[in-house]
Amino acid sequence: MQLDFNLNLDFLQAKSPPLIGVDISTSSIKMVELSDAGKGLYRIERYAIEPLAKDAVADGNIANLEAVSEAVKHAWRHMGTRTKNVSLALPAAAVITKKIVVTAGLSENELEMQVESEANQYIPFALDEVNLDFQVLGPAPNNPDEAEVLIAASRKEKVEDRVAAVESAGLKALVMDVESYATQTAYELIAPQLPDAGKDQAIAIIDIGSAMMHVNVLLNNQSVYMREQAFGGNQLTQEIQRRYSLSAEEAEIAKRNGGLPENYEPEVLQPFLDSLALEVARALQFFFSSTQFNRVDHILLAGGCAMIQGADEAVAQRTQVRTSIANPFASMAVSSRVKPRQLAQDAPTLLIACGLAMRRFDP
Repeated sequence: MQLDFNLNLDFLQAKSPPLIGVDISTSSIKMVELSDAGKGLYRIERYAIEPLAKDAVADGNIANLEAVSEAVKHAWRHMGTRTKNVSLALPAAAVITKKIVVTAGLSENELEMQVESEANQYIPFALDEVNLDFQVLGPAPNNPDEAEVLIAASRKEKVEDRVAAVESAGLKALVMDVESYATQTAYELIAPQLPDAGKDQAIAIIDIGSAMMHVNVLLNNQSVYMREQAFGGNQLTQEIQRRYSLSAEEAEIAKRNGGLPENYEPEVLQPFLDSLALEVARALQFFFSSTQFNRVDHILLAGGCAMIQGADEAVAQRTQVRTSIANPFASMAVSSRVKPRQLAQDAPTLLIACGLAMRRFDP
């Protein structure tokens, strides 16, 4: 099946058929389904988080298709939905993006030919091994006779693996996005919670998962810097395993649900939070040294590590930047199937899945 690697598919007609956002991360499958609550508001209908077997996904690539597909099936059953259409995302590292400038007013065919010839110049693979997509962003900044176009390319197997994982679970992939763009889409729901709705401010979204930390700095909803570095919650899990002689699974459960000895907080958790805050400070230093920016106005923490109590305080203290936990659902209506308290706790891990679920409302 040729699933165009679309950043903005126009399959969504005015009725916007239901669509589930599915985020396949290193440690779990996350699903979110939203509906239109009227007056420009969304309602979260249901969501699910299903843990993945260790190493089923490694470095953003699906290593064990069967395990991932099983987890997708479980998550979908847990959702209790009839919707089978899903939107997926590729890790930013699997996608090459480039902005190009073309003559304004080209026909679709002329545009495709121009995109292909440009893509040939900078994509290091043969074009027949690649899923290619483009989106016209609008008039070029300095010249109304030209248009700015975003090209995105990914190796076919990266796209096909993700599609296969949901299709063998009986679902249908309609949209393939990029994780960093899905985060930006979800950020639109968080911006109103910030002072002055984040206008003209550098907002660092720092998503710290089990293995990787993704940094995306936005200025007026546009990404100005992206980077990832190896750091994540696995380091805390491993330390719990080592310190208390637990299996990986037991350590993960203890980390989430508590019940560890009294020395856990001062001797294990606090040092981990200190190194997490240090990694964030280091990431900001990288940002300052490689751009013309010299400050960040607000940090939004997302990912599994954002759920750890005290993470936001540790980061704010170390960086001296206002820090809050990303919650895209704060001003949404909540269906009776969803427990609001649990949702508030899980929210920072659902950022990408939420951004993908919002694709159902594309104009």
